[in-house]
Amino acid sequence: VDCLLQRGARKVFAVDTSYGTLAWRLRRDPRVVVLERTNALHVTLPEAAELVTIDVGWTRQINVMPNVAKLMHDEGRVVSLIKPHYEASPDWLWGGVLPDDRVDEVVAAVLEELASIGWVAIDHVASALRGRAGNREFFALFAGPAGVTDRS
Repeated sequence: VDCLLQRGARKVFAVDTSYGTLAWRLRRDPRVVVLERTNALHVTLPEAAELVTIDVGWTRQINVMPNVAKLMHDEGRVVSLIKPHYEASPDWLWGGVLPDDRVDEVVAAVLEELASIGWVAIDHVASALRGRAGNREFFALFAGPAGVTDRS
């Protein structure tokens, strides 16, 4: 939220399943619409978004992206933090950590799966920071499925 505001966002819908985690100074900002205790799989917005940013845990990208398509302008973009350890088979994890030699395979599978439902991966890059348990994570930029008109 803070990054978007610093870069000139006129309005940010801050969607989170938790409650009370958004910093007070952001919560008070008139450009921020706080939607706590709200699941991204089911959220609706009063207006279409130009940019959607995603940082979900325990939820696979393929599950959240169909609803994201309904939230966006047709020319909108998505920046999503892909967390391969949440996307991988549990059999591949060691104490919640996905071994580095499996990460690229999982990221490629996520991008392919999203392409199969119309998302175009413009680019992806490794995050400079690792997740809490040391897992590698990636930012991906997507163009939405063309012709999305059902915003219900």
